[in-house]
Amino acid sequence: MQPAPLLHRWVAWSLDAALVAMLVLALVAASSGARLGALDAALAVLLDAVLEPLLAALPGLPAPAGLLADPAIGVAASQLASALGSVLLRPLAAFALLFWLYASAFECRLAATPGKRALGLRVVEAHGAPPAGCARHALRQASGLLSWLSLNLGHLMAAPPPRHQALHDRIAGLRVVAAAHAPLPRWAHAWLWLQAALACAASAMLFNALQARVDAALARALG
Repeated sequence: MQPAPLLHRWVAWSLDAALVAMLVLALVAASSGARLGALDAALAVLLDAVLEPLLAALPGLPAPAGLLADPAIGVAASQLASALGSVLLRPLAAFALLFWLYASAFECRLAATPGKRALGLRVVEAHGAPPAGCARHALRQASGLLSWLSLNLGHLMAAPPPRHQALHDRIAGLRVVAAAHAPLPRWAHAWLWLQAALACAASAMLFNALQARVDAALARALG
């Protein structure tokens, strides 16, 4: 066995994350409509609060400091932040909890999640000792939060040799290994390209949605 390449680990994690994300979306879909509506309304209020004084002051636009001191803009920004937190907090918390349970259970029983098994990866003791207990696998998954909160520096710690251990691997005293040195299969490359395409599509949709909100706010401000 040899340390699992970082790209193989990403493909495995993203497969598992996609499975858990679909479950989370199914759980929160029923209650997300009202929160998205509140977020949309809060964004409209903030855009109105920013654009109306700007257009009213043409051609001498107010300084940015003056806009920040405007209490109406402060209230609108606070409402937008609250609405955004309401939309994101519950799904993210549900994803973190379900992924922890999912990955801990599979790695405790099989030493690998379905995503890892698809790539031929396993989680083992760092120093070749007997198989780790469930508590160690649960600790590894919980410590994964630190790798994310470190802006992925914790994950990049898996790049240097010889053991290629990420931060959460080191905390739990475990490592991810591959049964044999093998390139990514074709389906994994296709999966990576699909992720890139979905990211581009989501960015374009978000940009278009924001542009539509700005256009609507300008129309309201111009009467």
